[in-house]
Amino acid sequence: MSDELRDLPLRERKKARTRRALAETALRLFTERGYDATTLDDLCDAVEVSRRTFFRNYRSKEDVALAADSDLWSAYLDDVAARELTGPLIEALRAVLDITLGAMDPDWERRFLAARELSDAVPALQAHSLGYCHDTTRALVEVVSGRPGADVDPWRLRLSVEIFVAAWRTASLRWTAQGGHGGRDTLMKLVEETFADLPAALTSPA
Repeated sequence: MSDELRDLPLRERKKARTRRALAETALRLFTERGYDATTLDDLCDAVEVSRRTFFRNYRSKEDVALAADSDLWSAYLDDVAARELTGPLIEALRAVLDITLGAMDPDWERRFLAARELSDAVPALQAHSLGYCHDTTRALVEVVSGRPGADVDPWRLRLSVEIFVAAWRTASLRWTAQGGHGGRDTLMKLVEETFADLPAALTSPA
């Protein structure tokens, strides 16, 4: 049993196991059979849960296919809310991202890469990913602006968060284009390099 599950109450451990089983099985079935060819009933039957249980954990097929994304960003939003942010906002957000990435379960990068590969091949997942990115950006703005003592221009905050998200997407696209070579260490290095390149990118000639 992983440390993250061991610390949870029994009911929460069971829920976490079911959620993970759905995500793992979904990736396997979508990869083996094809996303469109795999029905929600197929997935529920494979995990031996009801549709009602599925919808207690995920909103849709798209949601479960991209669970690695939501796992990362749910943990990230919790970390941002729990930690003090000091210095330039974009750098503070990146520092928390390092912490969140480092704490993800050992199998997270495999699931993330598989989800990215599926998303590249399935238009419905591409659209869902863009929508989720929009929702996450809005949630991050709300978390930062809602912190005690937060005093930042709302439009400047929005711009900072948009730049942060764009830098993450650029780094993660570089990593997935390399097939995830080097694992999480390489991903985190690419994140660092991408954020370091922001000033040059913002002043690059037309």
